[in-house]
Amino acid sequence: MAARQHTVKIAVVHGPNLNLLGRREPAVYGSATLAEINAALTTLAAELGVEVESFQSNGEGALVDYVQGAAERVGGFVVNAGGYTHTSVALRDALVGVARPFVEVHLSNVFAREAFRHRSMLADRALGVVSGFGRDSYLLALRALADHLFQTEHTWRAPPTSATA
Repeated sequence: MAARQHTVKIAVVHGPNLNLLGRREPAVYGSATLAEINAALTTLAAELGVEVESFQSNGEGALVDYVQGAAERVGGFVVNAGGYTHTSVALRDALVGVARPFVEVHLSNVFAREAFRHRSMLADRALGVVSGFGRDSYLLALRALADHLFQTEHTWRAPPTSATA
């Protein structure tokens, strides 16, 4: 395989209340903290040959601003929009507007929960949706997105690595 001309970077977006992981309804969301999830993503990213950067906010506007800014340096997004999954046209528009593939993630199986959680504002534009595997939902999403980006890396632009800059 020829050497890649750039490093594949993936942004992981954590929405509202995910900063409470590990203590918020562990029977639903598991016992892993957000820091533990981010560490597992960093470890897996290294194994996959990609880089990850993670961002969490409880604010919709901050998430939109992050997606718009990160799109210049990443090939795609892993997104757990939390409650905004079901309500945020603004976050959907930002993800669609930056023209980067994304995978929607949920720790719990949203389809086994309240009816309002069955509707996603993001799913029809996502590359895929991973739901119900706890912390592993993020890891599965990262694997899938990295594989997709490696297969299609000619279709998106990323900054050159320091070796080619």
